[in-house]
Amino acid sequence: MIELSERRYFGTDGVRDVANRGAMTPEMAMRLGMAYVRFLKDNGVSSPRVVVGRDTRISGQMLELALSAGVASMGASVISLGVMPTPGVSFALTQGMGDGGAVVSASHNPAEYNGIKFFGTDGRKLPDEQEAAIESYLEGDLEDRPVGVGMGSYREDVTLVEGYAKWLVSCSGEAKPLGRGVIDCANGAICRVASRVFDGWDVTFTGNAPDGNNINDGCGVMHMENLSRLVRERKARFGVAFDGDADRTLLCDSKGRVIDGDLMLWVLARWLRARGQLGSGVVATVMSNMVLDEKLRQEGIALFRCPVGDRYVLETMTREGAMLGGEQSGHVIVSPWVVTGDGLCTALLFLRACVEMGEDLDSLCDRFKPYPQRLINMRVRDKGEVLDSPLLRTAVSSAEEILGSLGRVFVRPSGTEPLVRILLEARDEALLESSSQVFMGVLDRFHVSAHR
Repeated sequence: MIELSERRYFGTDGVRDVANRGAMTPEMAMRLGMAYVRFLKDNGVSSPRVVVGRDTRISGQMLELALSAGVASMGASVISLGVMPTPGVSFALTQGMGDGGAVVSASHNPAEYNGIKFFGTDGRKLPDEQEAAIESYLEGDLEDRPVGVGMGSYREDVTLVEGYAKWLVSCSGEAKPLGRGVIDCANGAICRVASRVFDGWDVTFTGNAPDGNNINDGCGVMHMENLSRLVRERKARFGVAFDGDADRTLLCDSKGRVIDGDLMLWVLARWLRARGQLGSGVVATVMSNMVLDEKLRQEGIALFRCPVGDRYVLETMTREGAMLGGEQSGHVIVSPWVVTGDGLCTALLFLRACVEMGEDLDSLCDRFKPYPQRLINMRVRDKGEVLDSPLLRTAVSSAEEILGSLGRVFVRPSGTEPLVRILLEARDEALLESSSQVFMGVLDRFHVSAHR
């Protein structure tokens, strides 16, 4: 199966590029802010209030100020939360602080990247059609700007961190008895909040000294080997890691084994069902492992699949009446609590579920054994050329014929990087190896680098 991408600027998680280049210059950030306000006004918000947050990248303040200038120039008010996790901006909107929101962040990407993503007044990320509408404004005439009293304003409000942290503490229930832990903040937006949320816990922090250039650098969910090592060295019971903007989380047990989003969904689904809060079932993306289907089926819990991206997870949850959804990468939405991926909320609810169900963290990885997977990331110059290639389509057909009903193949463009991702999954390693070999010709043809 091959998934294609259509929009020009927006990917799976907003607009993203190397900061000060391409789609992420100050000029572009300003036009994005202007286009967003035009979109809000044309949809009935006469005097928009826009809540803005950012992560810890060195380019963050520059781009936030440019974005805010664009917003104010079109007659909207900016409320800057400063450094704030992406879900913190969503939380602010659910508390009625604004008519829309924006986050300046490149999430899990290295420090030289940055991005901008938008939210609606309900705290949800905008759907594809609304992002497409913003693109249409972006490419149009934005010169009709108000003057005098019609111009917007800018103010800072960094007090929300306390309310957000207090709400997160309420999610944890009785999770503290799990014992000693290690918290990896990825040198990102979660640092201030995490220190408040875990106050009184027996935890050690790492990756909590951001300097503008060390976000996600050898730490956080992109480098789980760091957390695994520290958990073993410090004889901790568990570890929790976040990405740069803290909308996703991964954990590890006392042996340093990674607990990914699929495993968390399995545990949270059983916990929510026992509480009568699961709804119709669980939503997972096409990237989630087939063992999740198997484990949920054994519990009589329905699983619905959707494209990659927590926006699509939430859209499918709403359509199907499911109260839980997420991605293998650690974006999880537990809708009785949140309307977007929230790494801290997810981690706290997962630990709480384990305590309340009497789950042994160290047994989970033994009981939830994923089918072997291979993810080939093809770094390419032109994603469209590769995805439209007859050579790639023939390789996909050949792999599907080899795998039959014992596995699957899925190809998609990255929404945030110049990559085409090929996911292969099979019941055994031999089948996985034989199916992956058919893609070697594709790699040779396009002279691309690949890493797994």
